[in-house]
Amino acid sequence: MQPPSSPLSVAVLLGSVRRDRMGIRAARLVVRELERRGHSVHFVDPAELQLPLLDRMYKEHPAGEAPEALERLAKLYRSVDGFLVVSGEYNHGIPPALKNLLDHFLEEYFWRPSGIVCYSAGIFGGVRAAMQLRMTLAELGMPSIPSLLPIPRIGQSLDDDGVPVESITAQSMNRFLDEFIWYAGALAAGRAQGTPY
Repeated sequence: MQPPSSPLSVAVLLGSVRRDRMGIRAARLVVRELERRGHSVHFVDPAELQLPLLDRMYKEHPAGEAPEALERLAKLYRSVDGFLVVSGEYNHGIPPALKNLLDHFLEEYFWRPSGIVCYSAGIFGGVRAAMQLRMTLAELGMPSIPSLLPIPRIGQSLDDDGVPVESITAQSMNRFLDEFIWYAGALAAGRAQGTPY
């Protein structure tokens, strides 16, 4: 596999606002590795953004009148080459904070790949939520790559800084990121040549 010819820009979207959220460990894991590889990483945390429950999408606000947080996100999303979405599994589904974060935008996602980093306290690593998330991401115009990065028993698999406890987690992450970066680079080259609309 050939690496991208230049560093890419990636937005990492964290899907939880819970007080004791474990997803921050998974986000730290992929942010650190992407930065180590020389890519530009933009961490998007809904707990910091404090977005309201969706009333109007960004595009439904008159030009220049969207809330400042949405303006910043729109500018960021238009500038990145791909999205890594970090999702827990709440009652076998997508966390509500993640769905709210995603649904504020649409066209800003187009022609960029997404990768799903999922996790849970149990043995399945959040894959049931990931299957629902795939449908949402495809509908938003940023289809997910074929591979997932599931992290089971996240409290035991990663320490507070997102460092893997076992080598298998690091191996899985590296294969997953290799694939994601390939797709992000390929679609970046495609966008440079123009898009269907």
